[in-house]
Amino acid sequence: MINSRNIYSQLPPSVGESSEAARIMQVLNQASFALDDVVLYLDTHPADPDALSYYQYVKNLRSQAMNAYTDQYGPLRNDQERSTTNWTWISGPWPWEGGMN
Repeated sequence: MINSRNIYSQLPPSVGESSEAARIMQVLNQASFALDDVVLYLDTHPADPDALSYYQYVKNLRSQAMNAYTDQYGPLRNDQERSTTNWTWISGPWPWEGGMN
């Protein structure tokens, strides 16, 4: 399993100077892009074992980046709400307030 420390090792040094939230978002964005790209490739090459392996890798990386962000800063999407006692989706700052949700 890739934790936030391993996620950061995927980033170039210039990104490492920014905030932790921005670094996790950078990995999330990169993994999301790679996932979309490999899905398009797999649509035309469904039996390519290297592409299938890469798909699993970036899918796992994206999931772990999403979980790392959610664990530390709250959900990015309303379907990631984890609380069973309070709807915390509305608690964090909104994008126009400097937040990500």
